[in-house]
Amino acid sequence: MSYLLPRAALERFLSPALLFLDRIGVRPDHVSLLGAAGNVLAGVLAARGELLGAGLAAWAFSALDAVDGPLARATGRQSRFGSVLDAVLDRVSEAAVLGGLLHHFLQQGEEEGALLAFVAVVASFLVSYVRARAEIVGVPLREGLLARPERVFILGLGLIIDQVVPVLWVLAVAAAATAAHRLFLAHRRTRQEGR
Repeated sequence: MSYLLPRAALERFLSPALLFLDRIGVRPDHVSLLGAAGNVLAGVLAARGELLGAGLAAWAFSALDAVDGPLARATGRQSRFGSVLDAVLDRVSEAAVLGGLLHHFLQQGEEEGALLAFVAVVASFLVSYVRARAEIVGVPLREGLLARPERVFILGLGLIIDQVVPVLWVLAVAAAATAAHRLFLAHRRTRQEGR
């Protein structure tokens, strides 16, 4: 996840809290699982039309994504599986909230909102998928207009202020553009390297 503060500065700021969490037995995977569970709750609230609660829950539980990685590094508990689990749970979190909105719009008979929720989730997944596939073939790829932190912020804001359809338009278009941009960069970099 990207941060407003540089990662090293953020981790120094969080260090006392991270060491406390470690002392009481909280592990990085616990934080990742709690974040995903909270986003599932946000999805349930969205499905029920409780948009304010859904937005607040999505913001609060997605903020835990700023804790699990630093906790792993601060306590020497980094693992390859932890990295995979975190990435998978990030996708679960996004799908839960957007899936909840899809259900809500279908229940309300709002086809535009339902279609936009579907496009937004697919485009969001493609942003991460293009990066993952590029990195598998040795092409680093972190650029992009709308990474997960920005998507979470925008969607949460739309839920809180009850402007979900305009926000879904932004997410759908910007996430699709981000995925296309990353694919273009991957193409260019593989050609430059003769792959």
